[in-house]
Amino acid sequence: MAKNRPKHSNQRARTTSLFNSATRTLYRPPEPAQRAAPVVYGKAFIVLEDVAKNTFVFKGGAWVAHTASIAECRQSCQVKELPQRVNKMIRYEVRCPE
Repeated sequence: MAKNRPKHSNQRARTTSLFNSATRTLYRPPEPAQRAAPVVYGKAFIVLEDVAKNTFVFKGGAWVAHTASIAECRQSCQVKELPQRVNKMIRYEVRCPE
């Protein structure tokens, strides 16, 4: 009966090319870039968005119209959609930079 040979014995050793190695060439790594200061965000507030893309903020015990849409808020602020809905409106948590 024939013996079962392990697979690794039938494979040929792969040779790596020394010419493509980054450590063997005169390759200069890129200069580290200066990092921008981290953005510090302020206190979070809740914004509601209805089907017509109108936004509302809770102020003084009532929901009043907000000046910016969610798309405008995403350009400058940190916006997170919250899972709960309020009267078929989407809730967002918005944090603007200080």
